This record gives sequence, structure tokens and C-alpha cells, in this order.
Amino acid sequence: MFAAPSSRLASQAMLRTSRRVVGRRVKSTAAKEETKSWWSSAEVWGGLGAIAGWGMSGSAIYDAMQQGPEVISLTMTPVLIVYSSLFARWAWVVQPRNLLLCACHVTNVGAQLNQFRRALEFKKEQGEQEQVDDIMKQVGAGCAVAAAAVVAGPTVGSALAGAELGVVSTVAAAPAGPFTVHFWAPMSKWFISGASFMELHRPTDKISLPQYTALTLTGFFFSRYALLVTPINYTLCSVNIALFGSSAWHLGRKVKADYIDDEKAP
Repeated sequence: MFAAPSSRLASQAMLRTSRRVVGRRVKSTAAKEETKSWWSSAEVWGGLGAIAGWGMSGSAIYDAMQQGPEVISLTMTPVLIVYSSLFARWAWVVQPRNLLLCACHVTNVGAQLNQFRRALEFKKEQGEQEQVDDIMKQVGAGCAVAAAAVVAGPTVGSALAGAELGVVSTVAAAPAGPFTVHFWAPMSKWFISGASFMELHRPTDKISLPQYTALTLTGFFFSRYALLVTPINYTLCSVNIALFGSSAWHLGRKVKADYIDDEKAP
């Protein structure tokens, strides 16, 4: 009879203690989730990547306003046009959809086309009409191949996926396979990295500081973003690691030449 109140008090004390423990665990879990949320958020990394992409579009517009056409790379500019065309489409179809990134790439296509026009006009003024004609022939051939791929790609992909050819059919049916923009958008970025590697010793006075700053940041942000989208894109992750390295190399050379070596000069 006399033990009941003590038992109830003990039970209440244990209940209060249990609630405090559970409360602390819930708060701890919430804090951990809050800490990890930015790291695991496709929206955060996609937004940062889009901002860096806008930097690239802005750099093309800035260069058109502030710098002469002699600094424009006829190796990099066509690659950037193809790259942004593909990524505008990729940003529209990927999940979650990235409208900010899509808009920045549409803008960049226009900006890079203007830069390409300026570079060709400069070549003509310098009496290099034959080189301009060769470039236009290459552009025409590239456009023809791209158009054929866009038209025939889905049909060929569907046929191979349903043909029960083992690995070939599996690859053709993959969500980020070679018949989807999820494959070709990252491949276009490999061309950018390749162009950067081909010009590792390009004169620093012909390196655009805004452009390579944007490319370096883009490579950094997209290395993470590629692992958070649907479908997960390991090709996109690997190419952005390469892009970060090659662009950072050029950026470092430019900063050293313009801001470090110049200060040391008498």
C-alpha cells in the first residue's frame, strides 16, 4: 500500500528522464541533418553551378565590350557554343529541373556566337580569308553531323535497347546512356577540358580572366552536383574534376602573370 506512491514517482522520474534523452537525440539528429542538408542538396549545388555558369556568360559579354577580338580563342569558342547548347537541354530535362542553369546556357550560346563572329571578322580584316573559309567548312560539317545525330539518335537507341544484344542493349537503354543528353552534355565538357589541355602554354595575354574564373568555379561546383541529380551522372562528375584542374591551371598562370610578375618587374 505504501510502496505505490514511490513506484509512481519513480516511474514519472524515469519518464521525464526518457523524454529528455529522446529530446536531446531528436535535436542532435535534426542538427546533423541541418548540417548535412546543404552538402546533399541538388538545389544548392545546382544553384551555385548556375551562378558560376552565369559568370561564364557574363565574361563573354564583358570581353565583347572591353577586349579586342584578337584575344578570342577559335578553339575554345565553338566548343563553348556546343557545350552550352547541350547543357541548356540537360538543365531542362534533369531532375530536379534547373531553370537558372538553362537560362544561363541559352544566354551563353548567344554571347559565344557573338564572340565567334567578332573573331572571324578580325581574321578577315587581317587578310586571313582562307583560314576563315576552312573554319566555316568545319562548322558546317559539324552542324550536319549534329543534326543527323539528333534526328536518328532516338530511333537507333530504341532499336538497340529492344534488340536483346546483352551489354549493348543495356548501355543503349541506360538513363544516362549514349543516346541521351545526359551522356552528350558531359562529353561536350570533355571537349572544353581537351581544348584547355591543348592550349596549356597559351600566351597569358590571350587568356580571359573572367572566363577561366567561371570555368574553374563551374568545374568545382558540378563535381558535387553531378552526384545529386537524377539520373546520377558519373561522367559529368569526372569531367568536371578535369575541367577544374585544366581551368585552374590557366587561371593561375593568368593571375601570376598579371598580378605577381608585373609587381616584381622594375
